Amino acid sequence: ELFTMSSNSVTNGGKTTLAEKLKNMLPNCDIISQDDFFKPESEVETDEHGFKLYDVLDALYMDEMVTSIRNWIKSPASSGVVTEEPQNTCDNVKNVYILIVEGFLLYNYEPLNELWNRRYFLTLPYEECKRRRSTRVYQPADTPGYFDGHVWPMYLKYKNELEENANIQVDYLDGTKSQEELLSYVYSDIIQELNKLRE
Repeated sequence: ELFTMSSNSVTNGGKTTLAEKLKNMLPNCDIISQDDFFKPESEVETDEHGFKLYDVLDALYMDEMVTSIRNWIKSPASSGVVTEEPQNTCDNVKNVYILIVEGFLLYNYEPLNELWNRRYFLTLPYEECKRRRSTRVYQPADTPGYFDGHVWPMYLKYKNELEENANIQVDYLDGTKSQEELLSYVYSDIIQELNKLRE
């Protein structure tokens, strides 16, 4: 059996940390990261303010990402998934292959929409998001004004589009909560969903 979930978040919202911790707790679990599908800087468009447009789907090889996910779904056992059983795994989820896809623009791309069993979206308020972003080093580095001029407006645009789309069920999570609290909630939710699949 297969179970696919996606962890989407605002920049520095904690999606990668959450995905990696879940992978250590769930059996036969693998991660595909949207960040691995960025186009090279030379292929990313620049807007009229000189900002590189990284926070849009055109900055990514989305067709390659979809292919990777579909290939995993076709043959999860051959994907190099770690199959050691984590401690405390419920018996009835041991024969399930779980794929976590983590990224920042996962839910407004039609070819991916039918793939998810569960969708999570980690949110942050402006000040906290900006603070976390300022502590990270990016390649290429953020230019002055980039967060306010591109990153945050694109996040708000994307989030508003999602909230207006009644067909997409998303579980919004408060990214200011502790990693332990978020992990505990998402893990319990996944186990509950897996149990439903088995009924």
